[in-house]
Amino acid sequence: MDRVTNNLDVEQAGSEDSDKPVMVLGDNEEHLVETSARHLEIPEELFNLNELDCLYEDDRRTLWTYMNPSGRPSFTPTMLTDFVDWQRLIGDNFGPGKVPLRFLVLGSRAPGVFCFGGDLELFQRLIRERDRAGLVQYGYRCVEILHRNMLSLDLPILTIGLVEGAALGGGFEALLSFDYIIAERGATFGLPEIMFGLFPGMGAHAILSRKLGSAMADRLIVSNETFTAQQMYDLGIVHRLADPGEGLDECRDFIDKSVRRLPGLVNGRRAMKLTRPVALEELKRIVELWADAAMQLREQDLKVMSRLATAQSRLVKAA
Repeated sequence: MDRVTNNLDVEQAGSEDSDKPVMVLGDNEEHLVETSARHLEIPEELFNLNELDCLYEDDRRTLWTYMNPSGRPSFTPTMLTDFVDWQRLIGDNFGPGKVPLRFLVLGSRAPGVFCFGGDLELFQRLIRERDRAGLVQYGYRCVEILHRNMLSLDLPILTIGLVEGAALGGGFEALLSFDYIIAERGATFGLPEIMFGLFPGMGAHAILSRKLGSAMADRLIVSNETFTAQQMYDLGIVHRLADPGEGLDECRDFIDKSVRRLPGLVNGRRAMKLTRPVALEELKRIVELWADAAMQLREQDLKVMSRLATAQSRLVKAA
């Protein structure tokens, strides 16, 4: 996705002692200068990440971001590095007194997939190498990104997860950190980790238990079921539904209708988080329990994990 730019007409000054360009504006075009300057304040680095495509939409004061993985749609180390840089660049360059930002949207370019979650190939290698520290380090990076997103990067914005396909495992967990989730009716959600002897270790227990209560959270986590967008909407996890192919339009409509109410919505979400805070230390302790469980997996469990990763990759290639 390319960076937004505005072209301004430039004419050369006529004086002999100056060769500096003079900007010539038509009637009511002063806003173009402001818009152009605003875009120049956004670092190019944000638009040149490896697996995240970004577009800043000036009219809506919205930063649209799409995951664009080179392989299986999962949170690989490369994508995690992109997310760390993405959050840093947004925090440093957007907000009051900087580039204005009201909404931060995350979607995916992978056909039929939001995200499959954890890097299963990496997990298998680390488990076979008995590298618990490597698993913990990976998990820490995930929950640090998730926790910062839960805090809306400490900016007065609303965060939106746009789901146009399957959100499984860590992909589902990542969505839970957004203020609002908009999903197409064909989207699916699930936590398949139990099928190979693990549990979702990057936030599902902490967030779902607060949203749904521990009994319902446990049902979702251990059932190994795939849930529809409608089911997630009925549970209150998904906030808006869209017909297939209309997720982007639904997201735009939500943004347009939320602008007038933005101060109330932003501070209302902050108030909600105050009533059920999730500490980073809690998330990290769950990661450690997840790593302990991973170190106990048997070879047959790793084979199930491998088959799942292969099947998911095949689905993406077919799409």
